[in-house]
Amino acid sequence: MKKDGKVKVSNLILIVALFLFIVIIVRVSYIALSDTVDNINIQELASKRTTKTTILKANRGTIFDNSNNILAQDVSSYTLIAYLDPKRTTNEKEPKHVVDKENTALVLAKLLDMDYEVVLGYLKKENVYQTEFGVKGRGLTELEKDTIKAANLPGIDFIETTKRYYPYGEFLSYLIGYAKEDDDGNMKGEMGIEKAYNEELTGVNGKTVYQKDLRGYKIAGTKEVTEPERDGSDIYLTIDSNVQFFVEEAINKATDEYQLDELDIIVANAKTGEILGYGSNPSFDPNIRDIKNYLDPNSSVAFEPGSTMKVYTYMAALEAGVYKGSDGFQSGSYTTKDKTVIRDWKRAGWGWITFDQGFKYSSNTGVVNLMARYLDANTLKEYFKKLGFGTKVGLGLPNEANGKIAFQYETEVFNAAFGQGIMTTPIQHIKALTALANDGELLEPYIVKKVVDSDGKVTENKRTSLGKVASSKTVEYIKNLMLHTVSDSDATGYPYYIEGFDIIGKTGTAQIASTNGKGYLTGDADINRSVSILFPKDDPEIIIYAVAKRSPSADPLTNSVRDIIQNVAKYYNIYSSNTSSNDKIIKIESYLNRSLETAKADLNKVGITPVIIGDGNIVTNQYPINSKVTKESKVFLVTNGSNILMPDLKGYSKNDLEVLFKYLKIPYVIKGNGYLISQSIEPGQAITENMEIEVTLASKLKKEEE
Repeated sequence: MKKDGKVKVSNLILIVALFLFIVIIVRVSYIALSDTVDNINIQELASKRTTKTTILKANRGTIFDNSNNILAQDVSSYTLIAYLDPKRTTNEKEPKHVVDKENTALVLAKLLDMDYEVVLGYLKKENVYQTEFGVKGRGLTELEKDTIKAANLPGIDFIETTKRYYPYGEFLSYLIGYAKEDDDGNMKGEMGIEKAYNEELTGVNGKTVYQKDLRGYKIAGTKEVTEPERDGSDIYLTIDSNVQFFVEEAINKATDEYQLDELDIIVANAKTGEILGYGSNPSFDPNIRDIKNYLDPNSSVAFEPGSTMKVYTYMAALEAGVYKGSDGFQSGSYTTKDKTVIRDWKRAGWGWITFDQGFKYSSNTGVVNLMARYLDANTLKEYFKKLGFGTKVGLGLPNEANGKIAFQYETEVFNAAFGQGIMTTPIQHIKALTALANDGELLEPYIVKKVVDSDGKVTENKRTSLGKVASSKTVEYIKNLMLHTVSDSDATGYPYYIEGFDIIGKTGTAQIASTNGKGYLTGDADINRSVSILFPKDDPEIIIYAVAKRSPSADPLTNSVRDIIQNVAKYYNIYSSNTSSNDKIIKIESYLNRSLETAKADLNKVGITPVIIGDGNIVTNQYPINSKVTKESKVFLVTNGSNILMPDLKGYSKNDLEVLFKYLKIPYVIKGNGYLISQSIEPGQAITENMEIEVTLASKLKKEEE
């Protein structure tokens, strides 16, 4: 509307304009004065747009043995990627993406041991900038990365990461455990020392912060702030890798020979409680985590121990002042008040014998008569507990078992006295046996020698006494009983006797309880067999406890334990006049990335002919490595050559075969147990893709019996 030549503005429009202006002013003021707008932190948003933060990754601590050999460490790992977007290439003469997909797939399939069509499928993905190659394209070593790079394939690259690496594979695996990345990309221990000491091993990440421009570059002249990373602490174990080798070699041979479900052995320093060797079979490789049982058999699985408990029953009687070794009893069988008949392992018994004789014969009726005449349930139970049975030893390992020392009624008490109806772990036996090596003083076993943080601060574990549990008189009496158990030709422990070695020990045989909770299994193999060994007798330096579970053989432990005794005695020079029997022990060093000719020459000098895998000239993998072996042991050298021939497998054990087939990368079927008698692929035949081998084993023991 016009009036007097002027435009007349509507009052309504003015009011609306004023309202909008006020709203804008209020909104701007709110944004300026508030930390959060629409649930978005304005300062954080601005900071992210202008601030660059780079995480400085901390290394996880390293695990060492007692000689500073590395058992677990962080290493560089690589993930293979392929760039597929043609836009990456600006110069056709220098392509930056995969140009020839068929040829690239052909080369990578061979290098990654993958199917050609699978690799080609990754490379033919559409509308993607880059691709990975699944499980086999991840976790590559430096050597594998360099081999692929040497192929000069356009568009192929690597992403560097860190992984946990265990250089000795199955060596000490249950004790070390393993660590892996969690959903947040942090390394976390899942078993063994890796889990128990996860907090100490885990470092603290650092960061670098600076101001950036729109392209992400640091703005010149601005301040850069760095908080350095703090690496995790290093763990030093009490384990002696040479003793561990003796243990694992003995375990593997016995498992192959005697078709055992399981064999567990611990070796300890009798004077300190340090664990020197700690092995089990079945085992697993923490690098690939082929785990069937997540519980550590030596500390997390309790079982009925059998007659090795008689040592502690006799100790209880001696400590109570009621034992008279010359008193006698009628062996063979004993009928309880509830009409249960308890028998000796020798059904006819040995006639009228003394309690001392009953110990070396491992007479159940001897222990029953001892309890019936002189001891009550509570005295026995309390003494078992005093020695550490029924409670965790305190190694600090995950899922350690308490065991069970519970008995009340007469038959239960009698059974408990000779090791049935109660539950113990191998590490509990090591603890109890320390009392016999230290004049009645009980020691606390330990596995970690020291923890060293990134600043060099050392936290050290030392010998820990748990107090006196037996008198000197009791200890000497029991040691003499255990000496006769091994040295007398009619005693149960005589198979462990070695000329010139004053070994003391006690054997154990236990039925396996039925899974339905009613009675015991009755099969020939439904037996656990164990042995406790100390030496030298007068002042023991070494304790060995071994248990073979579900053993079809009546004597599955003798050879393996005798080998350990002799090897350990030589290694520590315990019997200086008896060390010549083990001159065949040889230290195998690492030949990784060295010439094959050098490795062969070195090994031939010490009487070992290595098994060569591939026709290359450089050693790319090796088993065993940095370990002691015997001249009879197999040493595998994997080379950088691709032409692989099948060796003659005659005389190979199951363990040798599994190691070999792992490096040959072929599927396999192993029938039987013991040592190889036939193979489906002839020696000298070339190994090709999709090839599978079947081998048959037989026990040497069975052959001899036949």
